[in-house]
Amino acid sequence: MAATLPPPRLLPSGDSAVTVEFSRTIDDDANQRVLALDKALAAAPIDGITETVPTYRSLLVHYDPGKIGFDALGEKILPIATRPLPPVTKARRWRIPVAYGGEYGIDLEDVAKTLGTTPDDIVIRHSGGDYKVAMIGFTPGWSYLSGLDKFLHMSRRQSPRLLTPSGTISIGGVQAGIQCLAAPSGWHLLGRTPVRTYQLHRNPTFLTEPGDRVTFYAIDDKTFEDMDRAAEAGEIVAEQVDA
Repeated sequence: MAATLPPPRLLPSGDSAVTVEFSRTIDDDANQRVLALDKALAAAPIDGITETVPTYRSLLVHYDPGKIGFDALGEKILPIATRPLPPVTKARRWRIPVAYGGEYGIDLEDVAKTLGTTPDDIVIRHSGGDYKVAMIGFTPGWSYLSGLDKFLHMSRRQSPRLLTPSGTISIGGVQAGIQCLAAPSGWHLLGRTPVRTYQLHRNPTFLTEPGDRVTFYAIDDKTFEDMDRAAEAGEIVAEQVDA
């Protein structure tokens, strides 16, 4: 039988939430435990829990203090959080088109210079990665991806931009990301995708979920424009493929 896992830290977050922290750094093993606990609580709900929010390294659990207290909730969560991890299940996989460089990826050439290589090499390395959606956050549909090629790890920009375009595909630190809505960002912009990971009146509203797998492929300007019009009309222009 698999050994019981070490317990996470339970941290009060205001008077109606608890943070279940598995690590203090970005860590794929911790993220696997976060998602496992999130699924376990969804499958067998604890009375009083109102919402769970998975992140890279912790699970935020909102609860109704009129139904359950912090200590009682912790006593119920800890045995679940320390269970051996279940077998890895087949994840959804998305192929996402990206127009790299130029007006779509204004940092591509600077990233290549900083890393001592060519823009084409950056595109090959980035599009050749096999990523996992570790969490959704910051703005609706913003997909934080683990699995970035170590060669592409680099500090974020010293001066964040106040606004970057919707659909931006970027890297920052050890992470890659898909930014759905226009927003501030200190990450390095490599390209843009026509894919909407969030679209309010579409079904589904959110495309990617934590645990999904993602790969990228390069497209030209004309293909981007055609796909962008289709996506604006509500089409899901990402391709879901067998894992």
